[in-house]
Amino acid sequence: MARPKPDFPPAEAILALCDGEGRLALRVTPGAKVEGIEIAAGRLTLKTRAKPKDGEANDAVVAMLGKALGRAPSRIRLIRGETGREKMVQIQ
Repeated sequence: MARPKPDFPPAEAILALCDGEGRLALRVTPGAKVEGIEIAAGRLTLKTRAKPKDGEANDAVVAMLGKALGRAPSRIRLIRGETGREKMVQIQ
């Protein structure tokens, strides 16, 4: 059976959570059964199937955010939280 496509909130809602310099704080759940992005209590939560091994989950986070925002993953940079669940990315 095919995996369901991740459910993304509108790009405008995600970008509204960014500060003036394009930084976005988020919480990541690696190794999740279902992928998706949700906004709860004014905070972005991202779930990915990728395991937190050798940066695979970080790469998946950047790729999923790029897809949700309609931007190339190269325009999204992880600036904090490389080894933790609490991350900060900069969106250009």
